[in-house]
Amino acid sequence: METKLKGDIAEQAAVLHALKCGWGVLRPVGDRLPYDLVFDVGGNFIKIQVKYAWLAESSGNYVVDNRRTKTNRRLMIRETYKPTDFDFALVYVEQLDLFYVFPVDVFIGYGSEINLVEAEKRQRKPRSAPYRNAWDLILQATVSKENCVPSLV
Repeated sequence: METKLKGDIAEQAAVLHALKCGWGVLRPVGDRLPYDLVFDVGGNFIKIQVKYAWLAESSGNYVVDNRRTKTNRRLMIRETYKPTDFDFALVYVEQLDLFYVFPVDVFIGYGSEINLVEAEKRQRKPRSAPYRNAWDLILQATVSKENCVPSLV
């Protein structure tokens, strides 16, 4: 399966999940923005970057590149994301039909890729564990946005 198709599958899964939560979904025109979707959660707009994780056979972990990839006919350029590019990265693990919900600062805080460990037999939880299906983080972000409204008095 080609990369663009995998990305489309991950985006559609994210849209479906958001709609099931009762959230509105907006799609930017084109693919030049650093985010893929916008969720309308109770009137708060949350910019979402969607990524597809693949299985690395050698380690048994799912892996996702946490850089932005730009391509043209001759060249592929990878850039790091900035904290203002989006609010959350949703990493889709299709084989398990689950998402990792990373706040932008956590997502860009990794090196060039993130290993998602789904093996049960580990002595300690991986760094990514708290973000496994952590959709409540998006809700918490909307609450904090509402609490940060400046007063006009």
